Amino acid sequence: MPQLRPAAHLPPANSRQRIGLFGGSFDPPHAGHMHVADTGLKRLNLDEVWWFPTPGNPLKTPPGEYDARLAAVQILTARNTSMKVSDIEARAHIHYSIDLVRMLKMHCPRAKLVWLMGADSLANFHLWKDWRTMAQLIPIAVIARPGSTLTARTSHFAKVFERARYPRHAARTFANQKAPAWTYIAAPLRHESSTALREA
Repeated sequence: MPQLRPAAHLPPANSRQRIGLFGGSFDPPHAGHMHVADTGLKRLNLDEVWWFPTPGNPLKTPPGEYDARLAAVQILTARNTSMKVSDIEARAHIHYSIDLVRMLKMHCPRAKLVWLMGADSLANFHLWKDWRTMAQLIPIAVIARPGSTLTARTSHFAKVFERARYPRHAARTFANQKAPAWTYIAAPLRHESSTALREA
């Protein structure tokens, strides 16, 4: 197993940066994940993207060993100084994204926080715990993923928050928007998937 280096826990409490929050099982992390994070970083004019590997996803089968997944994310992002990796979900026993968002908004209230997700995750976003509340707390940027374009745009979330959709051509100012706000970012597609990699 790759050697695990100490993980950063949270952004500075006094941060005023534009920060993308990227959570997931990352089992394993791959170029498709990096595509979502890097697209969000560039297209939304963010200062940093923080990755939050989760100990477990209630909507999925139990993922692989946590320290190995955390180390793999650290290795994947090591060359990009704008990418940070946090193990706070494991340390604080956080199981739901809504609880992570609440913690971060209290911890660094002056930062401009944006939730990043691949379009494949938006299709079942309405199954997440307190998903409506989460959408009211933080702007959500959805990055295109293979096979998910139509599903994401017609998802239950997209219909409920239709009036909160922000035009993608103004994405560089999206981090300044007040929730509820969401935007869909079309980008060249990467076809890697964690499921396919595990099966291989």
